[in-house]
Amino acid sequence: MAIVRWEPFRDLLTTQDRFNRLFNETFSNFLGGEQLAAKAWAPPVDIYETEQNVVIKAELPGIDPKDVEIRVEDGTLYLQGERKHEKEVKEENYHRIERSYGSFTRTFSLPNSVNTDDVKAEYKDGVLTLTMAKREEAKPKTIKINVASGAQASAAHK
Repeated sequence: MAIVRWEPFRDLLTTQDRFNRLFNETFSNFLGGEQLAAKAWAPPVDIYETEQNVVIKAELPGIDPKDVEIRVEDGTLYLQGERKHEKEVKEENYHRIERSYGSFTRTFSLPNSVNTDDVKAEYKDGVLTLTMAKREEAKPKTIKINVASGAQASAAHK
């Protein structure tokens, strides 16, 4: 018999995924699948920081960049848009609709270190990348240490 390593958290996540799927399928039958999906739709994001920038990457596959609005107001970044349902297929021809459609809004509080006048947006391969430059005073600075020679150091101590 082989020894198998037990990872309780993996089992817990798998169980949680099963419960989420069961819950969503059960209530989507009562409420109508599109209503539940439309209310729960929010694109996932990654947020990270470099020495120069704060970066937000949002997954927006199948969304026309013209249907996305980005604005900064009072230290808050607003990301709004809409994924439109495909009109080529008649609704009665669908067997299952799992992708989310409709409007979404995400808001993010920006740290004071961000220069809100320097925000760049790029859309590539279904990923929207927002790059926000940090203010100069917030960027890390390296301070050079001057080393005094032996004669200068002893004169300074006298």
